[in-house]
Amino acid sequence: MLFTSLEFLLFLPLALVVFALLPVGWRWVWLLLASYIFYGAWQPFNLVYLGAVTLVIVSCGRGLDRATNQRRRTALLTIGLLAVLGSLVAFKFYDFLAGELERWSAQLLASEPALALPRLGITTPVGYSFYAFAAAAYLVDLYAGRLAAKQDAGRTALYVAYFPKIFAGPIERATTFLPQIQAGLRANPVLFVLGLQLIGWGLFKKVVIADNLAPLVDRNFAIAAYAAPMELLISIYFFAFQIYCDFSGYTDIAIGVSLLFGIQLMENFRRPYLARSAAEFWAERWHISLARWFRDYLYIPLGGSRVGPLRRYANIMIVFVISGLWHAGLGYGVGWTFLVWGALNGAYLWISLATRPIWRSLGELLPRLSGSLPLLVLRVLLTFHLILIAWVFFRAKSVSDALLILQKIGARLSELPSLLAQYPFTAEHFFGFGLIGFLVVVEIFDERRSIFQRLAAAPVAARWVVYYLAIFSLLILGRWQGREFIYMQF
Repeated sequence: MLFTSLEFLLFLPLALVVFALLPVGWRWVWLLLASYIFYGAWQPFNLVYLGAVTLVIVSCGRGLDRATNQRRRTALLTIGLLAVLGSLVAFKFYDFLAGELERWSAQLLASEPALALPRLGITTPVGYSFYAFAAAAYLVDLYAGRLAAKQDAGRTALYVAYFPKIFAGPIERATTFLPQIQAGLRANPVLFVLGLQLIGWGLFKKVVIADNLAPLVDRNFAIAAYAAPMELLISIYFFAFQIYCDFSGYTDIAIGVSLLFGIQLMENFRRPYLARSAAEFWAERWHISLARWFRDYLYIPLGGSRVGPLRRYANIMIVFVISGLWHAGLGYGVGWTFLVWGALNGAYLWISLATRPIWRSLGELLPRLSGSLPLLVLRVLLTFHLILIAWVFFRAKSVSDALLILQKIGARLSELPSLLAQYPFTAEHFFGFGLIGFLVVVEIFDERRSIFQRLAAAPVAARWVVYYLAIFSLLILGRWQGREFIYMQF
């Protein structure tokens, strides 16, 4: 059941009506049942995986509550994390690595595969990466005392299964989610209106922007060896905005739907392509819930920034390589491209940290220059294009395809002005550029003051003009063919 499907359009009002009719104390029970219906509608057997993860963390959580010595607590935490995260690793990578080992052994021995390894034949259940990480965070927070002991099993099950976030996040923390459930769920009129606005904006980003950019991107990345350099260059730009609008569109809808039930989920995107550095992009603007998960549950336990420079840089690279591997999934396959993508972004962070003193010194020497608009624009464009290069590895079918794409574009980069003048742009191209331009303008205005705050302050007539224009654009320009959200597959 996709957010963009007719089934969801029927499911959500029904869920809201039942929610409103129930006593406050029973509303969380209905949300749990609705979440299982929502997730089971995609593939009923996936409920087995969801139930198993829930059972593991509830059992380990109760064991942690009863354990009287530290060794037993540590053992329970380890068992729980191995079960949840170990299964994630096995589902994602075992069959791929088994195939790679067979191929390498055949190359070394110059013969047919010397190894014949068994296969699991299990596809990672949709959304598993997201609720597995949420479950792991629950156990760690319980172990560390950040979460109160004796958590209710039913509410914990709702935390794992909550339907707005189960497919693609945000990766909410139990420390912020469970207190809202325990306090009693009541709809808030102000949050309800904001929720509807977020749902509309998220749908626009998904079905109007992302899904209209997707066909050209898919077409050219599928024939990277034969596509013209200009087509590949346009496809890279289109993909950067496709994946952003697809993923942030899902998040906007998820947060908006959750607000309708009076539950606030964390912000996951903050105008990422306006970042001035790779560090700002990853730490403060892109997939914020995942970045904070890695910061709190991997980077800091590794020593974080409290260690020496070399160890700190190693910790950063470990986090980004693992983050790259986490992104491997059904959408663009499981391959080495994601490891390269993660390592490349880790290298960007190295450069960002290494040059931070230079920017600080420049600001002290030339305060007017450091705060000037031209320098800000230059830094934003430089950061965006560094991220753009990394996206090539994320989207390409293989590392060799990614390198070929970059090589073909790089070889003709000096001819770009003449190529642009001669290129036979189509209506598809101009429509895509127009959508991107519209999004960039909205994000620039949103950077200074939220578009929803601006909308709230506008006259009633102006607000309804915007609402009607949004509805018409969704109906006329949107692609409603049920195309999956990209990050559901990771």
